[in-house]
Amino acid sequence: MARLEDLSGYRLAPDPEAARLTRRVAGHDETGARIEADVVEERPLTIYLNSREIVTAMTIGDYPEYLALGFLKNQGMLADGEDVTGVDYDAEVETVVVRTRSRTTYEDKLSRKTRTSGCAVGTVFGDMMEGLEGLTLPDLALKTSDLYALSHRINRTPSLYLRAGAIHGTVLCRGDQPLVYMEDVGRHNAVDKIAGWMVATGEGAADKTLYTTGRLTSEMVIKCALMGIPALVSRSGFTAWGVEIANQVGLTLIGRLKGRRFLCLAGEDRLVRDASPDGTESTE
Repeated sequence: MARLEDLSGYRLAPDPEAARLTRRVAGHDETGARIEADVVEERPLTIYLNSREIVTAMTIGDYPEYLALGFLKNQGMLADGEDVTGVDYDAEVETVVVRTRSRTTYEDKLSRKTRTSGCAVGTVFGDMMEGLEGLTLPDLALKTSDLYALSHRINRTPSLYLRAGAIHGTVLCRGDQPLVYMEDVGRHNAVDKIAGWMVATGEGAADKTLYTTGRLTSEMVIKCALMGIPALVSRSGFTAWGVEIANQVGLTLIGRLKGRRFLCLAGEDRLVRDASPDGTESTE
């Protein structure tokens, strides 16, 4: 087994030993021998915006406040600079209520929601695409040496994935340093937790890269762009519409990152090839 990395530099990292995230389940292996395995828990979380019920998401249950804030932000229900007066989580009924100073109805938005290819909270509202009109992302240079370092460290960070599998991860990074690592049963949930953390802490996006273990679909690209993050990286693959939107908004899109190999299908002009795939320094 590969040596696990320490958590120095992380501002928030997975806690695979946290209570309620996994359960021991009895079963049998391929030989018929009786075994016990750690499996990931999932439970419903209902999100309210003021007095309106918005959605019930299936989630592992950690950081419910960040998930609620990030979901509402990424769905366009919380505008930039929105005055959030409270985020209240009730563990007994698995509910989060996000309260704002001004109240707005969302009947039209809710009536136009469409099912997407995502898992768990896999819905995107029709006007998310409208939020991309006129969007300009920061011009961030992305070093290949940083990509290789991130891939190495993230894949060796203690996580629920390494303990139990059946989960997606999303990591907010700056340069070669992973900062915030969120996991959930749905890749959209993990991204929304990152977005919620950024809203709650006021963290800027211009110098960040978003790393995900999931597919680079249209909704993943849209969420990253609306968060203002100029680069999206995955060890998984792409969809054609995801690539098209990334090119449209000027987002650097890196997929199939494994070790020192990757594909860049958008934003190639922002790549700084300062380290080569064979481990030697670039001459550029």
